Amino acid sequence: MVDNLRAATAFYVEQLGFTEKENWGPIVILERGDLELWLSGPGTSAAKHSVVGNRFVLRVDDLDRTLADLGSAAEIVDGRAGRWAVVEDPAGNLVELYEA
Repeated sequence: MVDNLRAATAFYVEQLGFTEKENWGPIVILERGDLELWLSGPGTSAAKHSVVGNRFVLRVDDLDRTLADLGSAAEIVDGRAGRWAVVEDPAGNLVELYEA
């Protein structure tokens, strides 16, 4: 989550060598080598959700099946770019499961 998407994008592109892969308006996906960095701005469904903070995104083919396999009752959010839910790993780190 970033509060100024334009400034964050410029920082990662101009200062750290990322390139813009996709731009969905309130979400910009940057890449550097094999790494994708998703910048989520104030207009996203993530910004309006009760689970806020930094997390990494893992694309899944079937969100419902993945959550069931994990035994998770996480809330599924239907965003403009796809469906997602946030789960915690055993250490309490947030992982966003994303289905396009």
